[in-house]
Amino acid sequence: MNATMKKFGYPETLVVEFDHWAVLVRANQVTLGSLVLAASGDATAYSQLPEAAFAEQSKAVGAIEHALKRFVDYERINYLMLMMVDPHVHFHVIPRYEGSRDWNGQTFRDAGWPGPPRLETGIALRHDDQHKLTSELAGIFR
Repeated sequence: MNATMKKFGYPETLVVEFDHWAVLVRANQVTLGSLVLAASGDATAYSQLPEAAFAEQSKAVGAIEHALKRFVDYERINYLMLMMVDPHVHFHVIPRYEGSRDWNGQTFRDAGWPGPPRLETGIALRHDDQHKLTSELAGIFR
């Protein structure tokens, strides 16, 4: 675990963990199913990741895409490597769709569709909702 993972709620927001990567629920849901794919080591540059992390990343991405397709039926998916505030290697995973998706009594719109995601329009989940979403997604990943 590193500080970036902790900031994104690890271990409470952990959906699935690989040897070199962790998939976490993003507290601010840009679109329903927004995640963080975080490298679990201390690398602060993508090029610093060990070779095994690059090989395993394809497994993590495949699992993410399969699970999110089942959960939210996205039309596109964006992987944003921003790393401006949080220094350790991580990607914001934003499933994209036209219109909206409903979950747990809330409506999640893709405000940027079909253009770039609008990160500022996300819904900040309450702690209970974040826990429920984490549990639901973890069940799909299994």
